[in-house]
Amino acid sequence: MHSAIRIGLIGEFNEQNKAHRAIETALAVASDGKVETKWVSTDSAGDGKELAELDGLWCVPGMPYRSADGALTAIRIARSHRIPFLGTSAGFQYALIEYARNVLGFVEADHQKSSPSASMPLISQLGCALLGVKARVRFTDGSLIRKAYRAPESIEEYHCSFGLNNRYRRLIEGGAMIVAAVDDQHEVRAVELDGHPFFVATLFQPEMQAANPLVHGFVHACERRRQSLMRAAS
Repeated sequence: MHSAIRIGLIGEFNEQNKAHRAIETALAVASDGKVETKWVSTDSAGDGKELAELDGLWCVPGMPYRSADGALTAIRIARSHRIPFLGTSAGFQYALIEYARNVLGFVEADHQKSSPSASMPLISQLGCALLGVKARVRFTDGSLIRKAYRAPESIEEYHCSFGLNNRYRRLIEGGAMIVAAVDDQHEVRAVELDGHPFFVATLFQPEMQAANPLVHGFVHACERRRQSLMRAAS
């Protein structure tokens, strides 16, 4: 069986997107070069069966995706097959939509940018755009993010204009999904799934730090999955 850690990057690669270049660097640093990345365009996700064979999935920044349904399929596969998952920026936004639709049953949950007339704009325009902004986030005690950083807070970078619509925050909270980080105004800036080996989504972009603790935590979770699969095949 293939021994390298294989991580699928869900999104359309754009050489001009700093985050896309930074993600591969951050993964290489976190794994000492032991990660093999595979870019998976959202319109080629299909039914997700091939994605289920990977060791981890990262839904990358880059809104709008070529296929929103493809991004949602990848996220659903990671959630339901317990594959380590990291979603950043747009990946955070679509992780919330997938959870609202397929776990909570709100099939009308949507993104206001791509669906301005959505009856349930779960993801809506921020009151203040966070384009190139660096700001403090506070981590929830006991969360995977808190454990990864080994600190109660961090300064993180954003490149986005949309986030969770506070009107629906209570719908998201209270189940398997927990708020893992908030900013100084107590706005949700990261979520994760309780009981999942590693399912974390952040509105901020940890990849912009080459040696980021959360990326390390994600890679380690992917490595554990790879080792488990190898043991099962031996």
